[in-house]
Amino acid sequence: MMRRIRQPVEPRFERSARWLYDAHQRREQFGPLPAELAPKSVADAYAIQAAYVGLRREHLGPVVGYKIALTTQAMRRMIGMNDSIAGDMLEKTVLRGPARVRAADYVRLLVEFEIAIELADDLPVVGAPYTRETVAQSVGAVMPAIELADDRNADYSAVAANPLMLIADNAWNEGAVLGAPVRDWKRLDLQALQGVATIDGKRIGEGRGADVMGHPFEALAWIANNLASRGLGLWRSDVVITGSLITTKFPKPGQTVRFDAGELESVELRVE
Repeated sequence: MMRRIRQPVEPRFERSARWLYDAHQRREQFGPLPAELAPKSVADAYAIQAAYVGLRREHLGPVVGYKIALTTQAMRRMIGMNDSIAGDMLEKTVLRGPARVRAADYVRLLVEFEIAIELADDLPVVGAPYTRETVAQSVGAVMPAIELADDRNADYSAVAANPLMLIADNAWNEGAVLGAPVRDWKRLDLQALQGVATIDGKRIGEGRGADVMGHPFEALAWIANNLASRGLGLWRSDVVITGSLITTKFPKPGQTVRFDAGELESVELRVE
């Protein structure tokens, strides 16, 4: 597998990342960086994200995959962005279902219900721009997933005033719970796939594979192109969670969250 190469980070971005990391350690409410440290562009925000993720790697291991957020126009309008955004997933935060997490380990745990993709081949920078058809050639497996995230009690009405902070804060990602990989995915119609979410057996939402950018592989192509624009690639065994088919939920201690994804079967999370 090819090694990930990260560009050196400017000292200002390192200071921004340290401020953000310390805010997490103090379990502070999500909020903007001080003006002198705040990102002034999307490029700045991703540079801060890279430095912040670098600090987290010491305890949570290397980057093993990515998430995509704001996959619908409605969500982008609400946050004040004109494109989707990407976040990194670290090794120790990616779990195999059925899994258990403690609500106390998060300021405010939220979950989303997604189709995850595991790569069998690299998608390097030199291959960009990618399309749904070209990324499909590198897909090794598809599986249901529950994203783990922490909005740190964000005031959503105020997030739109500082939308670049969502990128800098790694799109709030705290990992994912993955179901069993389905390697003969070519027999499935992922666009038509039906997903149903439940908490303690009660249905709380449903969606289709087409609800995220029209097809999960469109989201994979978006991630590959986003990374390529930053000089980065996707590598064999990386996992990408492609965006939620169902609206965000906030599970409580003692609840069991389940995502049934038709022929992809299901994945389950117990919150303690």
